[in-house]
Amino acid sequence: MPRCFAAVFGLCLIFLPLFSCASRINGSLGESGQAALLVSASLQPRMAALIRSLAAAAGSAPADGPLLNGPALARSMAAARGVESVSFSNTAPAAIAGTVKIAKISDFLAAADGNTGGGFIGFEQSASGGRCTINLSLSSGPRLLSLISPEIADYLSVLMAPLATGEALGKAEYLVLVSAVYGKGIADEISQSSIRASIEFPGPVQSVKGGTFFGRRADFSVPLPDILVLEQPLSYEVTWK
Repeated sequence: MPRCFAAVFGLCLIFLPLFSCASRINGSLGESGQAALLVSASLQPRMAALIRSLAAAAGSAPADGPLLNGPALARSMAAARGVESVSFSNTAPAAIAGTVKIAKISDFLAAADGNTGGGFIGFEQSASGGRCTINLSLSSGPRLLSLISPEIADYLSVLMAPLATGEALGKAEYLVLVSAVYGKGIADEISQSSIRASIEFPGPVQSVKGGTFFGRRADFSVPLPDILVLEQPLSYEVTWK
């Protein structure tokens, strides 16, 4: 059970910075060690215009082609350790929807040597319940991002996000940099966005650090700049019966 939570929420933290606040993710967890996500996501209007202009300048995409290539992104993510299958389709040029299934949770986002990244995922399980922790910092973020998809890492590098570059920047400093390079509209979209995840557990949740809960469901809303910059390490914990 704790391994399922680690996989689902870890994927939220690493994968969803690609998208805007118009993203929804629902996770279903199973005691057998499997996890599944239903994802729908779209880019904000100014961000979509920026990506289209950059792609056009590079000659890498037609003017009316998809900004997010769902099938191509799925193929890239499917190579990540611990991922069983990924299926995305385009619902619009700047929007995708689909599923992510994780089977071998013990390998999820692990390096080839089995190192999970210095405490990124911690878990305990006993007969009376379980506890799972997620810790993401500037030292572990870029490595974990590289394990999920080179395309996503490249995308966030264009946005100069410390999550991809490893550079130490404050949130205010980062937003000023984005505003200077790409305009205040892009910086405003980033600053006003958040990542939302809703995860259902097999047992009643007892406590959540960094989120809320009701019954078997835990909900999280993380400001996008917090993830992109990691000025302060992100720390989350869930306990359940």
